[in-house]
This record gives sequence, C-alpha cells and structure tokens, in this order.
Amino acid sequence: MRRLIVIFAAIALCAGLASCDGRKVYEEYVEVDDYVWNASSPLRFEFEITDTTALHDIYINVRHANQYPYSNLWLFIDSWAPSGQKAVDTIQCVLADEHGKWQGSGLGDIWDNQTLWKKNVRFAAPGKYHVEFNQAMRVENLVGIMDMGLRIELADNDE
Repeated sequence: MRRLIVIFAAIALCAGLASCDGRKVYEEYVEVDDYVWNASSPLRFEFEITDTTALHDIYINVRHANQYPYSNLWLFIDSWAPSGQKAVDTIQCVLADEHGKWQGSGLGDIWDNQTLWKKNVRFAAPGKYHVEFNQAMRVENLVGIMDMGLRIELADNDE
C-alpha cells in the first residue's frame, strides 16, 4: 500500500511539474533507504552542463512523510565544478509553517516541497558537476525523509 501511495505521489509530482519542464535542464531524486537518513550518508548527484551562457535556477526537492518530526530540514551541501573547485553551503528547507501545517503539495501522508537554492546561476565551465547533500539536523538518524532531489532549470527572465 505504501509503495502504491509513493507511485501516485510521483505521478502527481510529474504532472504538476510538466508545465515548467520545458525549462528543465536536470532533475533527479535519490531514495533514502527505509526513510531514515543517516548523518554520515551523503546523497550524491551528478549532472552535465553544456550551456555556460544561460542563467539557471537550482532547487532542492524534499519528499517526506507525515511522520517527519520537524518543520524544517537543514542541509550541508558540497558541490564540485568540473575543475575540481569545491563550494560548501548550508541551507534550510522550510517544510511547515509556524502552525505546523505542511507546505508544498501533498497526497495522503506524503509531501513534496521545493526550495530555491541558487537563483540566476551561470555555470563557469562546461562539464560534469557533482553535488552532495548531507542532513544537518543534529540527529544521527533522521526519520521520515523519503527522497531528496536536485532540479536545475533555465531561469525565467520575465520575473
């Protein structure tokens, strides 16, 4: 039953993002084993950039269950350019409002949330980029995170 709910949630998310997928450059999700994210288990993403002239927006996608015990998710993010140059960031993904109401879109007990990480990024060089997410919630095993995703899209210059 739980797998069926996850499948329906994924279909709903894809349908919801279909309207803006013309701008999508890269999007991938990494499943968190048993919905428990260990603090020493980074989630890795690799993508190729060919267009170094366009501006890009980069998003962090979080899929979590109702059992997630916090209203936010802190992440340590390490990223590497094709040259090997490393950048380090810390970001907070707000998942619920001050009253505890989940933000984003939900289906059953599954919630999808998207947080802007970087806006109007121009990649300096073509090639393979690497990104790692590490949960930074000060607990060894973080319960309720189902999947983490990275989305890169062409920036909307009309905004």
